[in-house]
Amino acid sequence: MKMKRNVLPAIRALLALALCMSLIGPAWAVATAEEGVLRWGGDSEGGFPYMFPNPADSDELIGFEVDIVDEIAAYLGLRAEYVNNAWDNLIPGLSRGLYDIAINGLEVTPEHEEEVGFSIPYYKTFLQLAVRRDDDMGIAELEDCSGKIVGTLKESYAEMVLKELGDVKEIRTYIVEANTYEDLQNGRLHAALFDSPIAIYSAGFNPGIKFVGRPIGEITYAIALTKENRELLSEINRALVFLRDSGKLREIYDRWNLWSPMMAELFNDYSPRKVEMTRYDEWAEAHRPTLTMSGRLKRYAGFLPAFGRAAIVTLEVSVTAMAIAMILGLVLAITRVFAPAWLAAAATGFVEFMRGTPLLIQLFFIFYGLPNVGIKLSPFWAGAVGLGLNYAAYEAEIYRSGLFAIPRTQWEAALALGMTRWQAMREVMLPQAMRVVIPPITNDFISLLKDSSLVSIITMTDLTKAYGQLAATYYDYFGPGIMVALIYLVLGLPFVKFSRFAERRLAEQDTGGERGRDFNFYRSSTRWL
Repeated sequence: MKMKRNVLPAIRALLALALCMSLIGPAWAVATAEEGVLRWGGDSEGGFPYMFPNPADSDELIGFEVDIVDEIAAYLGLRAEYVNNAWDNLIPGLSRGLYDIAINGLEVTPEHEEEVGFSIPYYKTFLQLAVRRDDDMGIAELEDCSGKIVGTLKESYAEMVLKELGDVKEIRTYIVEANTYEDLQNGRLHAALFDSPIAIYSAGFNPGIKFVGRPIGEITYAIALTKENRELLSEINRALVFLRDSGKLREIYDRWNLWSPMMAELFNDYSPRKVEMTRYDEWAEAHRPTLTMSGRLKRYAGFLPAFGRAAIVTLEVSVTAMAIAMILGLVLAITRVFAPAWLAAAATGFVEFMRGTPLLIQLFFIFYGLPNVGIKLSPFWAGAVGLGLNYAAYEAEIYRSGLFAIPRTQWEAALALGMTRWQAMREVMLPQAMRVVIPPITNDFISLLKDSSLVSIITMTDLTKAYGQLAATYYDYFGPGIMVALIYLVLGLPFVKFSRFAERRLAEQDTGGERGRDFNFYRSSTRWL
């Protein structure tokens, strides 16, 4: 029973740590209505010029739509509160109740109008075609994209236009706009088609890319709300009319270099630009390609606070999910081995279902699907439960293999001594099985830590999401990628050390220290290979 005294307390400590972190950490994650607050949803990953981290301060969110929301909130006497969500999930997030309004270059289309209500338009624009400056494909107009590979934004008006063109060789869709222009510059695409504001900020200052062709189509942006929220819709429209008539919207567009003939016609305002220095000038300066190494390192140092907060989120959700996986996995394993056949079959079905379906689909279902039947989990708990249920299936198989590794004579001997089945399992079988399963369980936690990156799809800003936001803002995936990889490594190393310690400790308990000395012998011997 030495195992019970040495290992089980460690497991209890791990579970207690998970409980504490889950109670302390995720308090921010619960999306609840608050008096005097206007919660608005958007996607800041590659969201320039709509919304993105300030190049001078990555903790600050800036963009022309940020300015618009701030002005609307001020007019309504409310405090604006930002909620991050993936662009293609913004409308589902409205029905999910994550925020009151959604604004992120959302196009007014018949498909969107079937799902949500829209405010009056606050911006009108067009599609802009871009190619490499040394383009040798002869692309000068949209029609020249026939037989070519063209990139655009997923589920956008531009994608619909390309599909209607009919004979495009391949339409590659992206979630992060900057990635499209990177692929264009690297020769993976022949052309890129995006809304004009995206094109201006993603490629307008890039010497390797040029704009070609006439303006394509007409795109209207409006603020999305649920159709039931008629009162807020009326207030938003009233605020937009005031901002338009007072000239505040024009001031915002001037600052961001977004005023165009199409906007002049929409607002019936043909006066010249009113400001000299624009936010676009600041943007282009921050993204100049001649940034020195010292300037780049200084920029990376500024990322550390954002990465630190995201690392805490990643660790919290991972530890909580692993606690769920360990507890549920043990219950499933015991059920499969010792329970009646019908109950064992149910546990087996659960294990096979969770292992046989993608984790990403499971997270989507838990977060966006379950509210349809009245189950609404916060982003934190949706992520932790989703990861926990998925990994519980794998932990159940590890526990089961540990139980089967114990000779059945141990079970028979315990029953022969007068123990009940529960006592035999708790006092004899489980302590011995734990010797076998602790190293692989620790290894699974490291895998779960990396898989936690998927929670970024359900509005959580974990390490992977923070990396995407900052990397897309500066078109730099190299330096921030190395930083995030090192942070993941640092987070996982303590558990690697624990796994090795547990393996050596348990080996020494098994053989009175002989196997521990064997490990040292082999380790020293391999140095000569």
